[in-house]
Amino acid sequence: MARKLTARLFSFLLALCLGKGGAAGTEELVTGEVEGNVTLTCRNVSEQAVKVEWFHGEPGAIPILFSSDGSLPSDTRFSLIHNSALHISGLRPQDEGNYTCKEVLNKTDHMHRIQLFVASGPDRVTVNISPAVALPNGTLYAWRQGTLNFTCTSESRPIPTTKWDFSQRSPEQEPFTDVNSSLSYFVLYNLSPSYQGNYSCSATNPLSGRRETVTRELLIYYPPPSLPRCWAQTFAGDSEGVQLFCSWTGGYPPPMLQWTHLGKLSWDMNTTGTADTSVVALNSSHLLYGREFVCQGRHLLKQSSEACTVLLEAPWLMSDPMRSCFAGGAAMMTCQSTAGNPPAKITWLRNTSWTQTEIRSGGRFLVSQKGNVSTLVIQNCSDSTDSGYYLCKVENPLGLKEAYVYLSVIEPVNVGGIVGAIVVLLLLGVLILSGVLLYAGPRLCPKGIEIRATSLC
Repeated sequence: MARKLTARLFSFLLALCLGKGGAAGTEELVTGEVEGNVTLTCRNVSEQAVKVEWFHGEPGAIPILFSSDGSLPSDTRFSLIHNSALHISGLRPQDEGNYTCKEVLNKTDHMHRIQLFVASGPDRVTVNISPAVALPNGTLYAWRQGTLNFTCTSESRPIPTTKWDFSQRSPEQEPFTDVNSSLSYFVLYNLSPSYQGNYSCSATNPLSGRRETVTRELLIYYPPPSLPRCWAQTFAGDSEGVQLFCSWTGGYPPPMLQWTHLGKLSWDMNTTGTADTSVVALNSSHLLYGREFVCQGRHLLKQSSEACTVLLEAPWLMSDPMRSCFAGGAAMMTCQSTAGNPPAKITWLRNTSWTQTEIRSGGRFLVSQKGNVSTLVIQNCSDSTDSGYYLCKVENPLGLKEAYVYLSVIEPVNVGGIVGAIVVLLLLGVLILSGVLLYAGPRLCPKGIEIRATSLC
């Protein structure tokens, strides 16, 4: 009821603004829709009324439209209900205007005036977003950092109220514009992914309250900022299996990734992965030294494809053939894998005449690896237990390389004893020399040198 009163009040104000003020004595405002039906009630008709007459305007100024005494109108869309109310079906825009019902009594006449508004629409609500490209399902996409023009048009009588709403695929909506116009227009600059979502234009007829909404989904596309990245790695827990990875992240929508070998698609490879990463599991037939695999990446916004390459190769290694340590000290041996794809696994083994045992961290042994360099540290070296050959093994599914490192343990020397012996020998030499000088006397003194009493000569 409150909505109807509000609509009638708005209709009256709208009529005044459009210069269609109601006729003098207008008592009621009624709104109908094109092709709809409306009933105009003649208020306060008394039982003593002889007849009720309806006019499309003021009585006397125009011919009678309908009368309860049997005067039928030329338009069959008009009819009387209970010999008083005027019913109009299939409303047309020309039906809009002032209507007067005249109650004819024996002595006096009573008139009731009604102003009828005929609303239509909104129809043919059209949303145009440009420049944008339509996908087969009707969704639109545009480029990041670009500019978009939004236009919403509709057919409505009177001019509709147009409103834009935006939602990022969630129930909450953010209003953009609210305009009393049949054409709603705005521009978005420097598009970012946050502008991706649903844009809804709602056109509302201010008389009938009828609303039509059109929603278009907009996606913001952008290519990956960098080039694709490829690498190979060994299957976890399987030293003979190889996986190839191709990753091209940072773009929307995700790119299309394809693996090729010798310029041909490798249909026999098992491909898995995520939207922007392709993972290929290679079987033994693919594991040939020097075999090259290429990952081709294509993105909707890039005219040309981008590629990265994986070259499978066996490992090589570098190590020192001999190392030494002092007994009780620490020995350090290194082994470096200089090639190999996928990256090789480096292990240390103790080589004895009976068996080879893998060395793991624990106790006096510390095995660590940084990058492609593995280090073996032996604490508290012992000649009886640690000296001998050690084996560094570098292996990936395409090959194996081994190198021996010989560790010698040096027993510590008694430096104090050696120094003491040298000092004793020096003192002994000085004493012998002194004795010889005292025994020989002046005969050992050179000629021409003055002999004093205190001299040895």
